[in-house]
Amino acid sequence: MAAHQQNLPTRTTGGIVDDDDAVPDIDPTDTSGLLQERLQAYKHACGYLENYIVATEKVQKAHAKEYEKVLKTVSDPLKEGHHFDQSLGGIAGLFENIRSNTQGIANSHLETEKTIKGSVLPILERLHAEIKNKSKELAKGAVKGSKEVDKARNVTQRHIELLGQHTAAFAASGGKVDPATDPYILQRGVNHRLNKQVIEENNNRHDLIEVQNSFSAFEAHVIQTFQQALQTFLQCVGGQHERQRAMYSDMVSTAQKIPLDFEFKGFVHRNSQLLVDPSAPKRDVSHISFPNQNHASTQPLVAGTLERKSRLKGYSTGYYVVTRSKFLHEFKDDDDLRRDPSPELSLYLPDCTIGAVNGEKFNIKGKDASHGKVGAALAMSHELSFKAHSPADAEKWYSVIKEAAGLSATYTNEPGSPTSPVDSQTVSGQQQPAHYPEKGVTPVQTQGLPQGQGAGSAGPMSAGGPGQPYNTPVSGGVPSAGVGSTPTSGVERKPGQY
Repeated sequence: MAAHQQNLPTRTTGGIVDDDDAVPDIDPTDTSGLLQERLQAYKHACGYLENYIVATEKVQKAHAKEYEKVLKTVSDPLKEGHHFDQSLGGIAGLFENIRSNTQGIANSHLETEKTIKGSVLPILERLHAEIKNKSKELAKGAVKGSKEVDKARNVTQRHIELLGQHTAAFAASGGKVDPATDPYILQRGVNHRLNKQVIEENNNRHDLIEVQNSFSAFEAHVIQTFQQALQTFLQCVGGQHERQRAMYSDMVSTAQKIPLDFEFKGFVHRNSQLLVDPSAPKRDVSHISFPNQNHASTQPLVAGTLERKSRLKGYSTGYYVVTRSKFLHEFKDDDDLRRDPSPELSLYLPDCTIGAVNGEKFNIKGKDASHGKVGAALAMSHELSFKAHSPADAEKWYSVIKEAAGLSATYTNEPGSPTSPVDSQTVSGQQQPAHYPEKGVTPVQTQGLPQGQGAGSAGPMSAGGPGQPYNTPVSGGVPSAGVGSTPTSGVERKPGQY
């Protein structure tokens, strides 16, 4: 069992998205979290500036000693300060300039108190509210989308691991698996969930790119508002002492020198590994690979459309597949992406009896195993009639189904009767030889035949007497170890070579 252990993908945070990985290593919440943290940084920067103006307004009532309180509002380093360029000419340099100029302010005037309160603070308060609203929009949009991506990736990861477990156990169990754990079904389930994951990833990627693009304009608006607030503040204190005016003018001059894209360019340069590259192509399911994607057990022996007869609707077309697990599965179509590919019907061929080919038609009698073990135990055996596109196509399907069921020859009681992988039968204490259909005899359908017809056969199923249904097993029948014994492994030839 250890020899078949597969190397399954693991999840880490950070890095670049690889189109070949089913579950990328990068955590989508890193990008949205980084942008959220940046908004918090600007919100705190705005709060710092608001506190500065409020403190200045209050200090207008006092003297130079009260300006120490103003200095304290900007004495601490900026929160999330690593988001700002620490060199001169940016937001961090602006606050450093404010600290040095405030230190030299000793006096203020009470006449400017009302002007400051009514003109400067509302600008910053509105900006603060805008930053909070922007943060809420990000939390409802990109952050929520990143969580949905992470959730979809976890679902895909679990199904890939489940596929790895059952493909590893496929050889050890001799290909005997449940319909629900058929590696073919699990592989198609991975495709379905991977498609949903990629849709969530591309939607989240689109949201993040839009948010990133809007950040540049929003940050320009924030810096412009800072500049506007400081310019208004300068006008309010214009009547103060020339030295005080010069200090405030220096603060405004420093703010005005900040290029609108200076901070954002530095931010992109420092965090290029975490931000989404808008020029990178979108992910495509057709370019993604995952463990056991091309495992032999996931490849069908034969697949295509057949018509199956029902009592009410006559013949209806469906998509049928014979897997290496010896199941005949019926699906509505071969689309893995539009819906979860759960089989409408599953027949375990070694437990079924196979009718001979009659032109384009052939029959299979067995129980539907698509509803699990309990459903299969309660299900009744039905004889199903299939019609291929041509006699040659019917022969191809019949050959693959017969080999998957473990039959090496066709045994018939009458033309078209279901067959079984038994070479001989004991009847009335005597070993009877198996009867093979003769060349040139055209097989017919078994449905609708009167009971007891074809009594001359001595194959693995009796023809049935009066009151007994056809093809009931004969008491005491024992399969021989002859030509028709069931193979111990799956079909040797590759899919499509029949």
